[in-house]
Amino acid sequence: MPFPGSLWWLLCCRQGFTLLRRDYVETGKGAADEEEAEESFELRSKGDQEVLTSQVTLTQPSRASSGSERSLPVPEEMRSLITEKKCGRVQDEPDAIVKGWLQREVRGGVKTPWLRPRKYWFVLTQDSLDYYSGCEVSARRLGSLVLTSLCSVLWPDKQTYKETGYWAVTVFGRKHCYRLYTEHLNEAVHWVCALQKVIVSKAPVQTPTQLLMCDLEENRNSQEILDQIYHNNPILCYTAGPIYAPLLPFPYGAGENAAPCGRGYAALRDEAIKLFHSLQQLEGVREPALLMQGVLQTCRDLPPLVDEIYCQLVKQTTESPMPGSPADLRYWQLLTCMSCTFMPSPSILCYLQLHLQRIENRFPGSEMAQYGHFIKEALHKTKGRACVPSLGEIAGLIRRQEMVCTVHCPGTAVCHVTITSHTTAQEVAQELMSRLGLTSSPNSFALYEESWPHECPLPEDILVADVLARFESLAGEEPHRKPPGRLWFRHYGCLDTDSVPCNSQEFALLFEQAHKLVLRGCVPASEETLQLLAALRLQSLNGDFSTHMPFPCLDQLFPPGLLHSRLGPLPSPPSNPKVIPAACGFLAGALSAGLWGGSSLAKQQVEWKQQLHGRFREEAVSVIGAIMDKWKQLQGMGRLEAMAAYVELVGEWSAFSSAPLDVEAHLAKEIVQLLQAYLCSKKQQQETPSIPLQHQELLSAIELPEMESSLS
Repeated sequence: MPFPGSLWWLLCCRQGFTLLRRDYVETGKGAADEEEAEESFELRSKGDQEVLTSQVTLTQPSRASSGSERSLPVPEEMRSLITEKKCGRVQDEPDAIVKGWLQREVRGGVKTPWLRPRKYWFVLTQDSLDYYSGCEVSARRLGSLVLTSLCSVLWPDKQTYKETGYWAVTVFGRKHCYRLYTEHLNEAVHWVCALQKVIVSKAPVQTPTQLLMCDLEENRNSQEILDQIYHNNPILCYTAGPIYAPLLPFPYGAGENAAPCGRGYAALRDEAIKLFHSLQQLEGVREPALLMQGVLQTCRDLPPLVDEIYCQLVKQTTESPMPGSPADLRYWQLLTCMSCTFMPSPSILCYLQLHLQRIENRFPGSEMAQYGHFIKEALHKTKGRACVPSLGEIAGLIRRQEMVCTVHCPGTAVCHVTITSHTTAQEVAQELMSRLGLTSSPNSFALYEESWPHECPLPEDILVADVLARFESLAGEEPHRKPPGRLWFRHYGCLDTDSVPCNSQEFALLFEQAHKLVLRGCVPASEETLQLLAALRLQSLNGDFSTHMPFPCLDQLFPPGLLHSRLGPLPSPPSNPKVIPAACGFLAGALSAGLWGGSSLAKQQVEWKQQLHGRFREEAVSVIGAIMDKWKQLQGMGRLEAMAAYVELVGEWSAFSSAPLDVEAHLAKEIVQLLQAYLCSKKQQQETPSIPLQHQELLSAIELPEMESSLS
């Protein structure tokens, strides 16, 4: 008998719902069971704990047999393992610190991506964070996260609350991350504080490498025991394959490893593993300088990784399969660069020194021993760097050679000074003073950094290698500016011009420094005086006037800023044409602003540039004519006489014997306004009511009598 239509439809729907339940519900349940089993991996039985704590053999970290997780034979949580708990819960829970309902994010995967956060009963104890299916005594424990000193907690943020409506608390463990949600901020903060307090109370976790380092330090005088330790523990020796855990302990979790320059980094543990992969790439790279600079920059941005890289380099240079080969020397070269850039911690320094001494004893006179000797000497001088070494410095360190620094000296040719990674600006200045015979001069000298758009003296203790590395960085940011920066040797501080003879090398330095101040517009002189100074400059360079003498560029004789100020008000550049109103019609607008009507915007801009250039040329020709007229009047004046007259004119400025420095534009404008108000009030013989009270101390600290003439 055939089924009725409605009954047949009901049977099909029931069969379809059964299939849906079989495909999704049971699958989701299986995934949840697998997740629960995976989440509870950190629970250890008492017997397993005793076995683990009795093990002594330490091996290289390797992948687990399943391929899904990585593990060490001696786990990092060995100091804070907890015993296996029963499936049920203790009724009173005397060890519970905090407990309550929280929602936990469940990873549904591809099959169940729609799973929402589920609510569980969480219990925080001194050893772990457990969660149960309910708050009843008979509720089943679903998982546990062992808490060690390496765990970390992220505080709730507003962005997550705006997106989800929940305050999120993230707990990072060795292999798992619990993302917990609550609707109340006070509850989230309470959980975070409690978790952080438990984590801080834990004893520091030591990795196998750290434990072996202690054994090596204790037995450093026994060569047999040292060889036995290295032979029985491959984790200390060269590894051809990758590593799956850092050699030193780092906090779990991503954290906030954003460098000041904007570079984003992953978790320290992940960055340590990536850096080891970069070290292994050095073996086959023909030009390793750029890769080495990248490793050094990462250590510069993330200082906790410095000790890790030292340990990795010591590991890769221990028991190498081919000692002294080009691939092995790459690690020694990077270790040399590290020793000239970063100082390791005391424990890592002892470990490194023991390794270097062992290599020198085993391979005396080899290339590796020479690198080791160079590294030892560098570690005694390294105090920290402001920049990573430049490519030129890395190339010199690879060959264990010194660098050549170019310093520009006014009135003389370029000076080349040999420096190392530890040479300071004061040492270079003393070297140049000795070369130029200025050691007995009453004046002081210093190195100046001239890089667009500023110029300033270098501190005495700054490393010249850092300045050169900064110049290389500027060259990458502004490749159109060549050179991006230069070093100058000049006077510094107050000058004693009376005791400097005109025929000495110091007077040539003084003359060039005075001319530099004139070109920068620091000397407050009239246009007539500036033209005379330009004529004296030509007389000192070329002698008497002649039509056959080459005439230098005007910006090398006359302040460029004053020349631009002579142009007066400049016409504004043409902007985009006005939009034609719709009432004029489409065709009218096309004819008026198209091919048949007026000039295009590009043509107007070209005409404006030509007009501006023409006005500038007119002013420049006028200034050059005035300078040449004054140059003709200096007929018969010698070179030294012209230099002396130049310095005498500039010396009329009372601030010439001081050390003018560049300041920020807004600060200079404020000071000028204050000084002008003070001078105006002084001329009117009145008090200064216009000056705020907070600026009275600033005015009293400024020596005004020497600057009144220049401002008036």
